Amino acid sequence: MFYLLNILIQMKILLDKCSLFESLRPFNDLGFVPTMGGIHKGHLSLINKSNRLCKITIVSIFINPKQFNNKKDLKSYPRNIDKDLKILKKTKKVDFVYLPRFEDIYENKKKSKIKINKNDTILCAKYRKGHFEGVLDVMERLTKIVNPKKIFMGEKDFQQLYLVKKRLEKKYKAKIIPCKTIRNKNNVALSSRNSLLNKLNLRVAASIYKKLVNIKKNIKKYKNISKFLNNQKVKLKNNYKIKIDYLELRNKKNLKVSNKTNNSRLFIAYYLNNVRLIDNI
Repeated sequence: MFYLLNILIQMKILLDKCSLFESLRPFNDLGFVPTMGGIHKGHLSLINKSNRLCKITIVSIFINPKQFNNKKDLKSYPRNIDKDLKILKKTKKVDFVYLPRFEDIYENKKKSKIKINKNDTILCAKYRKGHFEGVLDVMERLTKIVNPKKIFMGEKDFQQLYLVKKRLEKKYKAKIIPCKTIRNKNNVALSSRNSLLNKLNLRVAASIYKKLVNIKKNIKKYKNISKFLNNQKVKLKNNYKIKIDYLELRNKKNLKVSNKTNNSRLFIAYYLNNVRLIDNI
């Protein structure tokens, strides 16, 4: 009994599957928060929700190389494990942190057979070849290892949430729990990649968010929504000197192109200072 209480009081760091299996064996109400590090308030909101809905919370930190379609993006991705662990420990709400090595996750060296359906090759899947195949592969592997009751994921990457929920809930007992996007005081969606931006970049991102709110507000005035969004996309590109992958209105239940604001979200992906940012409202 003392052993179990001691685990709950102190955050325990797990470095391999063996120690994970041994430590998690007594528990069956696990809340899982998968991350790639760069812990921020968005991650903490997932942890808080896990604490409310589950008895035990485990956070993983693993930068998965297989979901990066750009080697430069992988190389520049923020890494500060010591800082991440200090933040997690300070919350006093994390029971376990899993820090696997590549070999621990990809012990089975067989190539993944996961393929994204043509209907799902939209938004980021269209512009980041192989990205979501890598995401789904690692999420399946982590789910098999951790065996959680609930998995907590943010709505900022809504397409990722949609695809993971669609695949994992069919194959595993784990329930995917969507969590609201957390924003800074200027309404910029929190992201680990934001640490690669300077103050001017963040002000531009805040201004773009305001424009997106205005665009969505005015969509219903136009019969040809596709034409309206294309025009707005050109204006954003010219006004802010940015590259935009997409600006689209899609149904939030099936991600099909939508012609009405009800039950829809406005999705954007753009580059600021060579950093790719995504958002949806």
